[in-house]
Amino acid sequence: MEKKDIDWGNLGFGYMETSYSYVCNYKDGAWEEGGLTTDHSVTVSECAGILHYCQEVFEGLKAYTTEDGRIVCFRPDLNAARMADSAKRLVMPEFPQDKFVEAVKMVVEANKEWVPPFGSGATLYVRPYMFATGVVIGVKPATEYQFRILVTPVGPYFKGGKEAITITVADYDRAAPRGTGDIKAGLNYAMSLHPYEEAHKRGYSENLYLDSATRSYVEETGGANVLFVDKQSNLVVPQSHTNSILPSITRRSLVTVAKDILGMSVVERPVKFEEVTNGDFMECGLCGTAAVISPVGHIEAEGVDVTFVDGAENAGPVMSKLRRTLTDIQSGAIEGPEGWIVEIC
Repeated sequence: MEKKDIDWGNLGFGYMETSYSYVCNYKDGAWEEGGLTTDHSVTVSECAGILHYCQEVFEGLKAYTTEDGRIVCFRPDLNAARMADSAKRLVMPEFPQDKFVEAVKMVVEANKEWVPPFGSGATLYVRPYMFATGVVIGVKPATEYQFRILVTPVGPYFKGGKEAITITVADYDRAAPRGTGDIKAGLNYAMSLHPYEEAHKRGYSENLYLDSATRSYVEETGGANVLFVDKQSNLVVPQSHTNSILPSITRRSLVTVAKDILGMSVVERPVKFEEVTNGDFMECGLCGTAAVISPVGHIEAEGVDVTFVDGAENAGPVMSKLRRTLTDIQSGAIEGPEGWIVEIC
């Protein structure tokens, strides 16, 4: 399969217009058939619900080229289910989950020459999203919506790849964390943009958020879940008392990889930030669709200076093994659990 003439190895994590997107409209209480489009623009009324009451949900997943030349996606059914949960919370019509998966297959296959080659370190990022197009001026749900999928080839989310990054503790509480209550997708990233920009100005890659009630428990970062490795080599996965951590598909997959494939002990529990500052953890990583696992070498803030002994400069042994195993499953190098890999073409 001939690929586009792109310097795949030097791609950043940004948008590049590809050949096709997918579009489907909801009107009169039903979804239309939907299909591919070469029009990558969106036109809505100045009174569209998305512009006034922010009815919008989105997902993120990736497509990969395997060593034997196939193109595959990783667990799109879970993205479909999570988007349906998000739509319910925002009083939006659910996009049928089987139709979601078929739409992903359709748009990825149509853009197969844009899927980076095996071994390049790049992937095709797939962004399904849905928003209110119907006119609404009073505070109420719209009656018309559009579901779209764009795809774009991307490189690593954090510069440096396997090199450890330095993060800081957020100076601000988000008004609504990514996974607040029963919201199951990334609905509130806008709330973290200001502290994100402030962190970048000070040279940090990300913000670590603590719980807003007591500021004593680890939640997540602005764009990823957090993982730790303790001194007994257990994988420690922070849990939230208020269900405010986004239920990451990557995190859930890594827990299964750790338990069932690598035979590791996994502990899912609330994690006090005091444990982090006391040096109880040997490794730290940020996980998500975009990052996969990015190692954290240091956490710095006023009165805080933490270095993770086994991952200060590069990914530590546990994070390296987890990342390698998951990416090998995603790329087809090793067989994963049934249903994880969906072949496109």
